[in-house]
This record gives sequence, C-alpha cells and structure tokens, in this order.
Amino acid sequence: MIKVKEYRGHIRNWEALCEELGIDKSLTREEREEAILIRAYETWKYDMADHMHGMFAFALWDEAEQQLFCLRDQFGTKPFYYYVTEDGRLLYGTMIRQIMEQPGFVKELNDKMLQLFLSLTYVAGEETFFKGVKKLLPGRYLIWKDGELKIERYFRPEFHPDDSKTLEEWADEIHTTLQKVMPEVKTKDEHAESFLSGGVDSSYVLAMSDIEMADSCGYEEERFDESGLAAETAKLLGRKISRAIISPEEYFEIVPWVMYNMEQPLADASAIVFALGCKATAQHTKICYSGEGSDEFFGGYNMYRNAERYGDNLKTFYVGNTNIMKEDEKKRILKNYYDDVLPIQLAEDIYKENEGLDPLSKMSDVDIQIWLEGDIYLNVDKMSEAAGLEIRMPLTDTRIFDIASRMPSKYKVNEEQNKVAFRTAAAKVLPEEIAFRKKLGFIVPIRIWMADERYNQDVQKKFHSDIAAKFFNLDEINAIFDDYVGGNSDNWRKVWTIYTFLVWYEEYFVKR
Repeated sequence: MIKVKEYRGHIRNWEALCEELGIDKSLTREEREEAILIRAYETWKYDMADHMHGMFAFALWDEAEQQLFCLRDQFGTKPFYYYVTEDGRLLYGTMIRQIMEQPGFVKELNDKMLQLFLSLTYVAGEETFFKGVKKLLPGRYLIWKDGELKIERYFRPEFHPDDSKTLEEWADEIHTTLQKVMPEVKTKDEHAESFLSGGVDSSYVLAMSDIEMADSCGYEEERFDESGLAAETAKLLGRKISRAIISPEEYFEIVPWVMYNMEQPLADASAIVFALGCKATAQHTKICYSGEGSDEFFGGYNMYRNAERYGDNLKTFYVGNTNIMKEDEKKRILKNYYDDVLPIQLAEDIYKENEGLDPLSKMSDVDIQIWLEGDIYLNVDKMSEAAGLEIRMPLTDTRIFDIASRMPSKYKVNEEQNKVAFRTAAAKVLPEEIAFRKKLGFIVPIRIWMADERYNQDVQKKFHSDIAAKFFNLDEINAIFDDYVGGNSDNWRKVWTIYTFLVWYEEYFVKR
C-alpha cells in the first residue's frame, strides 16, 4: 500500500497519465493527482517523474517496503525540506514552518549562510539558514528507510547543441511545443488570469492562452512604470487588464510579511512587488499564469552576450545571476567570517558536469541549477502560496527545456539581441515591436525610495540595532548606507541585502 504523505503542485499531463494508468478522469483534481502519484510510483517506481510534466514536490509512504520516498521536480519549482532529529527521526515538508512545528526540531541559525547570502542575495544550494534543515535539490529524490537517508539524482540539465537546424526551424519547434503545452496548463472549467509586464515572455504566454484578463503592477513614477506597455499589449491582444499601482509606503510596510512567508531571507527587490501583485490578483482569481524559465533556458539576460568574453574564466567567478559583495568587503563588515565558505563552491560540481560546453551553455546551466531554484521559483511559490494564489508557469516545462538544450547558442544571443529564437517564435503571434522589445527586467524604484527619509526609517533603525551588532560591524555597514544616501546609488543592493536579512532574522529569532 502506498500513501501520499505530502504533496504540492500541479500535474500538467494528467489526462494522458489517467489514460495510461487507468485512472478515472472524472475524479476531483485532488483525488486524481493523488491517484496519479500512487499509480505512477507503483508502475515506474523511482523513474516516475520522467513521465510527469508540471510542478510538484511530494512524499509517499511505501508500506510494503517500509520506506519514505520524497521527490522534487526537475527544476525545483516547488520546494521540499528535510531535517534529521537528534533521536534519528526524519522531519520533512514543503514548508520549513511545517518542520519547525514538529517535536524534535531545534531552531538554530546557520550563520555561515549569511556569508553566501551577502554575495548572492538569496539562499543557494542544499543548506538553509536553519541549522540542520536541508533542501532536497531539484531533480532529486530521497529515500528514508531504517533510519538511513539516501538521495539520488534523476534529472540534470544537459546541453547537446544540434547545428542541423535553421533559426526559423528552432522558432517553429518552440511554437508548436508551446501549442501542445498550453492546453494542459488548466482545465476548461478552471478560471485563470495571467501576469503581464512589458516583456516578451508574459506577452507570449498571454497570446498563446485563452485568458481574458491580464494583471500588471506599476508605479506613479513613469520612468519605472512598465504597466503602460502591458496595457498596450493587452489591448493589442484583445484582453482586459487589471493594474495595481504600488506606492513606496505599501512596499516598505509589507517587507516583514514577505520575509516571514518567504521562510528564508530573499533580497530580490522585485519579490516585494511580486507579493503585492499576488495579493491584488488573488482578489479576483485563484489561478494565474506567469512567464518564468525562458530567460535561463533561451539566453534572456543581457549579460549572456558577454559569455564568449568570459570564456573559461567563468568557473572562477560565475555563480549565478547576482554576485554583489566580494570577499574583502564581507571580511570587513561581518563579525564572523569563515575562510572556507565561498560562493563559487556552490558551482564547482556544475562546472565539472558541463566541462567542454560553450560559455553561454555553462552560464545557463549554473543559473538553472542555482539562481532559478534559489530566487525565482522560491519567490513565485512562497508569495503566491501566502496570498492564496496558484501560479502556473507554462514556459517552465521539460519539453520546452529540451528544445533549449539542443539549440546552439548562436540562436540564443547575438551582438544585438538576446533570446533570438524565442523572440522569433513569439513574433508568430505578437507584433514585432513586442516580440523584439529590449529586455527591461522587473524594475523597482527601490534605489530611489530607500534613499528618501520618508521611507527609510526602519532601514536606519535596523542598521543601528542590537540585531545588526550581533552579526555586523556597525560602522562598516552604516558607511555603506551613508555612501548610498550620499549619492552612490550602486550601493542600494548591498543596503537592501543587509536589511532583508535583519528583517527576516527578527521575524524568526526575535519575535517568535
């Protein structure tokens, strides 16, 4: 007998799996997904995820084998954590707070993570800020039997460039594959909306869907506001749009709520806006589409155009999308600095795996395995869950990645453009000015707001607090803050990273 002990996710190809596994399609979503997990395990055992498309993390109890089987999807869109107690029991769940509430859990700070966090701005790798709590990394499964823990890897991103196709053929394959994926993203009786920025990813997803309402976030400051571009796109596609205007007061007020629900500190400034967007959207729908995944798969970041210039040097410094503090600076500001804790160590095994690949493929590989899991998918999962919203990401799919894994880098970036083949595919349903619009990123006016005394009072307070003094040399971090307020706006990321850690620490180790 197999029992589902823990599950969060959405299985896209449920209809095909129901037919293959002999499951009644008329069951409720909850019943059929539970039945799929049980029957898939009975049929394919540890290879079951190879047959599933979607977003999922789960734990199954195998009564006959007397073992627990836990699995996290290929890209880590849903989190899964585990903890071994002093008396040898396994605590596990898709939320850290689930583990914290169980007997045997001892709450201790893993302060070595702060050193990595100050560079990366997110929690990367297997360790967490809670000592003993570990992440099951993407593409892995865990077996717990007779008090023994075993972790195996069933999926890793691999790149095998195929030079036999033209740009147009690659674009056609992206487009026809997305046409197959989109009908699986929701059932006909489910109501959904779609997040929309001014970028190609969310615009393409909207254009390929039957969604009637799009949702965007904007600001009063026009130079930062992409929601006007989103409104133009929605109008061109004949869809309605809901626009949430984010004020600086709202932004700073929600930071503690975000850090608590994130469960680990995250210094991605867009996460706060995303949280507010999720809350606003959840007022009129429970399901929303979002466009994550394609930047990392298809070469979407502007820095990827420097890949050839970096060459083999990548493995000495590139650990993912952000790296804001170097070691000498961290030595100055931290009370406890560990010489053996370096960000590049997180990527060492990845570089061994992708030896011989071109530089862009190496960068993509690192970002898929480190940045996507640690920042992007964590943010999407935690903030949507806290807001009561379910987010589905059509572009994060093994069938879409399969195309990217075979596509030569010359069709991903060139000197003028990023995501070349993907944009060419999107141009089949979008006007060229949208499909080939320059990537703006998810812009947040935080660099301006945080220098304003009307909004930065809590930042200043935290930078002079006893909590800050526990971890940092106060003179050093306040010198960074003063330099930022004095006009060096490039320092805003450092200030924000320190601040978000302090807010998170207060939520988990002072208030609770």
